[in-house]
Amino acid sequence: MEITDIRVTLRNEDKLKAFVNITFDNQFVIRGLKVINGKSGYFVSMPSRKRPDGTHQDIAHPVNNESRRFIEEQVLAAYQKELESTESSAGIPSDG
Repeated sequence: MEITDIRVTLRNEDKLKAFVNITFDNQFVIRGLKVINGKSGYFVSMPSRKRPDGTHQDIAHPVNNESRRFIEEQVLAAYQKELESTESSAGIPSDG
């Protein structure tokens, strides 16, 4: 399976940095992934819903670590590209 489209909507919140939608093979879309700035750096949170007991349950998620890494690498690269594009169009110098 191939990721054929990634759409990033930047956010400027303390932890939430972007919402992301990804398309697989031009046929299947997953909406509502999040780029989060955590204690150990950036990571991708899968779309989830809040249960009555206050915990969260993923709505869609990879079934193995290899798939999770693949999605996370692609999403974080698209996030970085969108961030750099926005900074350059606004005349803001990039951090590198």
